[in-house]
Amino acid sequence: MIDAIVKGVAIGLLLVFSVGPVIFTIIKQSINNGRGGGFSFVAGVWLSDILWVVLSNAFSELMTELLNFKKTIGFAGSMFLIGMGVYYLFFKKIHIKQDEDKIKISAGTHAKLMASGFLINTLNPTVIAFWLTTATAVAVSSSVNERIAIFSTCILINITADILKVILAGKLRNKLNEKNISLVNKISGLLLAAFGIAILMGVLFSMMKKS
Repeated sequence: MIDAIVKGVAIGLLLVFSVGPVIFTIIKQSINNGRGGGFSFVAGVWLSDILWVVLSNAFSELMTELLNFKKTIGFAGSMFLIGMGVYYLFFKKIHIKQDEDKIKISAGTHAKLMASGFLINTLNPTVIAFWLTTATAVAVSSSVNERIAIFSTCILINITADILKVILAGKLRNKLNEKNISLVNKISGLLLAAFGIAILMGVLFSMMKKS
């Protein structure tokens, strides 16, 4: 079982240090909406990861079949990311409250942030491929109990890392002014749009290659 936990830690660290739009958006949401908003966003990401882990392990055939629709998923995901990127680049308005304790966001905003985190992660084709590939590789040499230990450890590592990101972003927030926070939003928007365009280009290239 120790070996299973070590594997879980390794997979978790790989996920933590993988570069994607989520890590930058966690920082942005935490700066804009305080720790409460940041935690709502990452809760959506965690829910998405848990969903893909369960599906990848319990319904591997279904997940493999789902990859047949990766172009559709990739297109939808890229449009969503590009749309969010454009919004943060050109339309998002920043209203700064320097004291984080004064930041109050409604239950509806919490729900929107959670949904945003869930959708950004769920509609990312690389996330689907990551969990399916990992689950397939682990299943070859691991029992059910070992797989539970591996993926539980992996998710726990990822959750811990996201909590630290939110806390550190909150500390960074106190040192930023409105101009700098606006710049963080624009950088995040640019990265989201760039990531979405990269996915879209990959989908289009794949379609042209087959035609």
